[in-house]
Formats: sequence, C-alpha cells, structure tokens
Amino acid sequence: MNEKEGLLKVGKYNLKFNDILGIDIKDYEIYRSKGLPSHMVKRKHFNCLKYIDYIPDIILKPDYIGVNPNEHGLSIELIKRYADNVLIGIKLDAEGEYLYVSTMHDVQETKISRRLHSGRIKVFSVDNEKRE
Repeated sequence: MNEKEGLLKVGKYNLKFNDILGIDIKDYEIYRSKGLPSHMVKRKHFNCLKYIDYIPDIILKPDYIGVNPNEHGLSIELIKRYADNVLIGIKLDAEGEYLYVSTMHDVQETKISRRLHSGRIKVFSVDNEKRE
C-alpha cells in the first residue's frame, strides 16, 4: 500500500456521491491521519474511538451523505448507523490531490432527522448504487 507520510489509506471516493449531492470531486484515495484518535480524544469524541477501524466500511456503505455548508472548501459528511450514529467528515487536500478524514464523531438521531428534513444530508442506499 502506497501511504503518504503520516497517513493511512482508508478508501476511495465513490463518484456516485457526486450525482446525489450535485458536487464534483474526483475519485481520489481517502486517507486518515495516524493522529486521528488523539484528535478525537482532544475533542471529547471518546464514544467513536471504537469505530475507528470501521472507517473503510463507512466510506463504502454510508447510510447518509451530505455536504457541510459551514466549512471553507468542500467538506462531505458520511453517516453510518451502528449502535451509535457515526459521522465522518472528509475534506479535499487542495495541493496533494487526495481526500482525508478530518473528523469523526457520533450524531444524535434528532440531528439526523433535522438534516434530512433541511436537505443537508440525503439517504444513500444500495438502490442509489444500482440506478444506472
């Protein structure tokens, strides 16, 4: 596996996200920092530490996808339902031509409902993948 300095490869961007979200991101590799667990502890996201090895699964089969309108630059959100609802934020590294996991935390059910209602996130299912 060809790894960038201090980064672990965790997946590849699914181009079908572009169609659903109306964005344009290339099918870059997605990495996470080796320091992501310490970032999560610093931000008090202890609850999601047990899901850190699930990141490839979240990237492959998220339940919800969306764009974070509060970030500078393009930032997408993938949410997967486990015992907890786990959100990973993914940003584009403009110079390095790759994507990276910028954050990971749990999301309350009420927040998912509000984001679905407002259109900030959309359901991503197997049906979306088989449409074409």
